[in-house]
Amino acid sequence: MDIQSFFIDMLHIGHIIQEELKRQERTPTWLAQRIHCQRPNIYYIFRQGSINTLLLTKISRALDHNFFKYYTDEVVFDPEDELEL
Repeated sequence: MDIQSFFIDMLHIGHIIQEELKRQERTPTWLAQRIHCQRPNIYYIFRQGSINTLLLTKISRALDHNFFKYYTDEVVFDPEDELEL
């Protein structure tokens, strides 16, 4: 495993969202209202290591925080590298 794969595997977006919500002194209920879902779904999101991009966009807008940066800051794109799936 290369270092880039290691960082992507270590990234737990649910924990990052939870920490940002706490930093802003907001509640899961507040976030649920902003993204139009039930409060238990917010706790489910906190437990997820990955997330749908549409949902991440909604959360980013609600919290006025670009959560995509955690992915792009860790990923270095080299056009010479072959994509492994």
